[in-house]
Amino acid sequence: MDTQAYSKISNAALIQELYRRYRCQEEALRKRIVLLGMPGAGKGTHSAKMLARFCMCHLSTGDLLREEVRSGSEFGKKLKGIMERGELIEDEVMCNLIKQQLAKPACANGAILDGFPRTIPQAEKLDQILKQSGQSIDQAIFMNVQEQIVVDRLGGRWTHLNSGRTYHYKFNPPKVHGVDDVTGEPLVQREDDKEATIRNRLHVYQTKTSPIIDYYRKKGILFEVNAERPVNDIWKDIKTIVKTK
Repeated sequence: MDTQAYSKISNAALIQELYRRYRCQEEALRKRIVLLGMPGAGKGTHSAKMLARFCMCHLSTGDLLREEVRSGSEFGKKLKGIMERGELIEDEVMCNLIKQQLAKPACANGAILDGFPRTIPQAEKLDQILKQSGQSIDQAIFMNVQEQIVVDRLGGRWTHLNSGRTYHYKFNPPKVHGVDDVTGEPLVQREDDKEATIRNRLHVYQTKTSPIIDYYRKKGILFEVNAERPVNDIWKDIKTIVKTK
């Protein structure tokens, strides 16, 4: 145990973390929840909040794919080209990635699926995978937002590659233009954060992904949230939905 590291944490912070873990065990929901919405709707932001509050595992296909790209494997190089063009990854690839993650102990208390499924065939495949272990999708939360708002949100996003810190020149600007606040290193704009790529991603979403909303609506498990409001208001609604039996 690194006692020196623990000594830097306040007693209040330690007690708060212990209470959070106790509450997670007492209120273990063991739900499988799908977050739906355009890129930039806020799925990542609220996935993190759900992870901290309900101790579920967070399965972000974007993070899983970027990890594979960073590995430098041949498969990662193929994925890099597909992602930079804003195209969808093949269903079989995504289903296998998610299946591996759902089997891990970290997902025992439930799972938040962020960015998957994106198509009806993927949703059907996911249902098949869960059915094999007696599980199912319990809720689908649709974060509804207008397309132009998404373009404004994502088009100004810049990233510090080594740490993953992100900035937005309108909503969360760095202290010095083009420079990471912590390291002073230059920020870059990913190909998938450029407007042309964003527009293409939204076109793909409208044609291939948006039909999945009706898929879950017909199952009676769809909950819609207005994601154009302040973060705290959105989070309040999501907490209420997640706690619904």
